[in-house]
Amino acid sequence: MHDLLPKAATLGALLMARKQTLTVAESSSGGLVSAALLSVPGASAYFLGGAIVYAAEARAGLLGIDAAAMAGLRSASEAYAGLLARTVRERHGATWGIAETGAAGPSGNRYGDAAGHSCLAVSGPVTLVSTIEAGGADRITNMRAFAGSLLDLLGRALTEGH
Repeated sequence: MHDLLPKAATLGALLMARKQTLTVAESSSGGLVSAALLSVPGASAYFLGGAIVYAAEARAGLLGIDAAAMAGLRSASEAYAGLLARTVRERHGATWGIAETGAAGPSGNRYGDAAGHSCLAVSGPVTLVSTIEAGGADRITNMRAFAGSLLDLLGRALTEGH
């Protein structure tokens, strides 16, 4: 977690200075992104909310994404990460929505992705998606890598979107 805190502090300061807001939809990072962003003093100025969307029931209940919206999509894909980021942003009326979905490990997921695979997305004034392959089966290491990579992608979007 300590490696995430400096990134979150930098991003939080930038969001506060711009008076922009953020929402988060996480899966395999398990809330690490939200925890890091909320560790910043004054986070209430930019952090509107977040959800850990780990199963289809959570996706439907927390974000209102039903089976029809999932037609042709699979979890742990860039398209799905983009849908999560866009939906969480729109549902909360935020400037930015960010999302992560993947396979933390120690084994891969049912879609054939190896442990360490994650798709990330940022939705807002700039839309970005990315896939990372952290490699390795260590769940905690992968979760940290996913969270750090999502914060990095948000940083890139904030740079491009200004």
